Amino acid sequence: MSGADLQDSELIILTGMSGAGRTTAARALEDLGWFVIDNIPPTLLLEALELASGSSDIKKVAVVVDTRSRSLFAQLSSVMSDVALRIGSVTIVFLEATDESLVRRFESSRRPHPLQNDEGALDHRIVDGLVREREILGDIRAVADLVIDTTSLNVHDLRRRIEAAFDSDGESDFHITVLSFGFKYGIPVDADMVADVRFLPNPYWEEELRQLTGRDRAVSENVLQGSGAKDFLTHFQELLGTMREGYLREGKRLVTVAVGCTGGKHRSVAMTEELAAMLREKGLRATVFHRDLGRE
Repeated sequence: MSGADLQDSELIILTGMSGAGRTTAARALEDLGWFVIDNIPPTLLLEALELASGSSDIKKVAVVVDTRSRSLFAQLSSVMSDVALRIGSVTIVFLEATDESLVRRFESSRRPHPLQNDEGALDHRIVDGLVREREILGDIRAVADLVIDTTSLNVHDLRRRIEAAFDSDGESDFHITVLSFGFKYGIPVDADMVADVRFLPNPYWEEELRQLTGRDRAVSENVLQGSGAKDFLTHFQELLGTMREGYLREGKRLVTVAVGCTGGKHRSVAMTEELAAMLREKGLRATVFHRDLGRE
């Protein structure tokens, strides 16, 4: 099959840490109409794509590639160079989570980490497998187009993140996820840009607003009327619009912008909702996700 036959195809490489939600993400993609191939050795990637493209109704393929392929995984980088020349659109999605979260997931499922009992391993704890896996995945994580930290996500949250990124129906070539968070819960590791809106007055200190959230009109109006709020939003959305061309030139179509306040309940939520609305008005595709809303 000629290389030109693959130029109309779209490919997602789904990879990341074991236990971080690859199965959930793969199922979400499948439900969106992607043809999903699970746990394929990198050396067979092009062959699998050519076979899939032989069907006229398969143009979107998602391939799960991870360390279960053991030593074969090391060949992924070289294979990706050939794939990038043959496929019209390639997106690398990397799922990760904190070691603490991953250990809990493995212990609750009573399954071993795939690398913790590898031949030659000096230790056999789950955390030892995670350390080896992070070393192996370091290069692919560095070039990923979309990194999703699933530490605080349930399966439904992860499905929504995948759907938001890939259920586009060709609407736009550039997609921004605007994510609110609370600094006291940590900065999102999957953010491409982080904005701090703690300079705004905190509605938490107003008794009638404390139990509400940034989604409530009273809180939203209070936040947006704060000194500097409108100017910040105007300049920030203009900055993102300016960066769009450069991101696309570098092949990055999926961008995550994190907007943080202290607890992720009032200011960051209101500003995230407003920023996404402004981006949509400019013709950009923007999706909202509130990471820490409901944790307080």
